[in-house]
Amino acid sequence: MSNPINLETALDEMHAAVLSALPPSLMDLTDLAACRAQLDIVLGTRPELPMPANVSISEVLVPGIDGDPDVRVKLYAPNGVPAGSPALLWIHGGGMVLLTADNDDFQCASRAASHNCLVASVDYRLAPETPAPGLVNDCYAAFHHVASNANSLGIDAGRIVIGGASAGGGLAAGTALFARDQGGPQPSAQLLVFPMLDHSNTTDSSYAIVDTRVWNRSANLLAWEHYLGGQEPTIYSSPSTCEDLSGLPPAHINVGTMDMFHDENIAYATALNRAGVSCELHVYPGAFHASQNFVTDHPMSQRWVADEEAFLARALAGEV
Repeated sequence: MSNPINLETALDEMHAAVLSALPPSLMDLTDLAACRAQLDIVLGTRPELPMPANVSISEVLVPGIDGDPDVRVKLYAPNGVPAGSPALLWIHGGGMVLLTADNDDFQCASRAASHNCLVASVDYRLAPETPAPGLVNDCYAAFHHVASNANSLGIDAGRIVIGGASAGGGLAAGTALFARDQGGPQPSAQLLVFPMLDHSNTTDSSYAIVDTRVWNRSANLLAWEHYLGGQEPTIYSSPSTCEDLSGLPPAHINVGTMDMFHDENIAYATALNRAGVSCELHVYPGAFHASQNFVTDHPMSQRWVADEEAFLARALAGEV
């Protein structure tokens, strides 16, 4: 068991300065409604970035699976994208209990523009209102819809990358497993950004981060409790429990050393490679959870983004 890390002394000056500006209880999930409200306020104060002018944003409701309700999916389509282009199915973060697809509008539109591809973003239901398996079901329903309607969407069904950050990364990994086991359409690659993969919370790094300004041990324990809803985990809800990772698409995993998901992400990347699934792993010293989105001027954050976008470009081109 690892001792807690004091982020204020462990981080470099730029990262520590950003951390100090965050509300002290930003990621305190003991009152989930208050946490959701505070996060909305914090995100609402961030400067609004200009959306790419050549990207059209629309949304569709796709049929849920196994009698589940329809799933809202946002579509970001560059104007004049050629038929047969690749696509990215994106799954937002938020610990399974926070945020919506709308929070990733700028990132999704920017990626659609820079990679000249369709981006479909899943507005999955949140826990605890909807426990497992509802969230993975929603993500699979969205993936299956995009793959099954590739011709009408103007995309190549064989080049649909699935990706997500944090909870979204865990859901992307779970959806890839679910798609494999269903035997239907398959994603061509996985972009797993500091994914939330392991319900057990027994790694050293899962004990190390307790600062409530960032995603922390207490928040993660509560989030998993909300997500599982008293059920035993499956390989789709907690992908780290899967003993057979063979047959999955190539993956990219990135995480910081000051992220509580550090150890489980390295373990999953190792397990993928041992199962014969190519997995590119990037570990960034001194980065905390999602710090590349906050400390944007730091050289390490810029390397992180460049590495991630380079993998995505290769994956969309079918070169991984």
